[in-house]
Amino acid sequence: MASRLNPYLNFPGNARAAMEFYHRVFGGDLRMNTFGEVGEQDPALADQIMHAQLETERGFTLMASDLPPGMEHSPGNNISISLSGDDGDELRGYWTQLSESGAVVMPLEKQMWGDEFGMCTDPFGIAWMVNISQPQG
Repeated sequence: MASRLNPYLNFPGNARAAMEFYHRVFGGDLRMNTFGEVGEQDPALADQIMHAQLETERGFTLMASDLPPGMEHSPGNNISISLSGDDGDELRGYWTQLSESGAVVMPLEKQMWGDEFGMCTDPFGIAWMVNISQPQG
């Protein structure tokens, strides 16, 4: 297997809902394991997600977990997930689903460099950038 870089998101107790949302948006195979499956006895933590992984038909991999006890959730603006390509219909579909219950930061529209580009924050506070490249001619 070749090396690859995957986004890994941490959530303050709503990783299951977030990953189910991304599964609806992107499709694919979603696997989730709880802290209880690895021996956590505390009922408040047993159903929390220790590790989730979404693998899509398009080759996307997204991983996530709920924060374990003792780790502080500090959402920030230092990371965005970028989706790019030339399949406008597919990318516009992702954009619509990611932004409709979240917030549009920059509308998805034609930019000075010729591509369509937009930025949004999904309902779970994750920042997304979508870039639709235009055919080169």
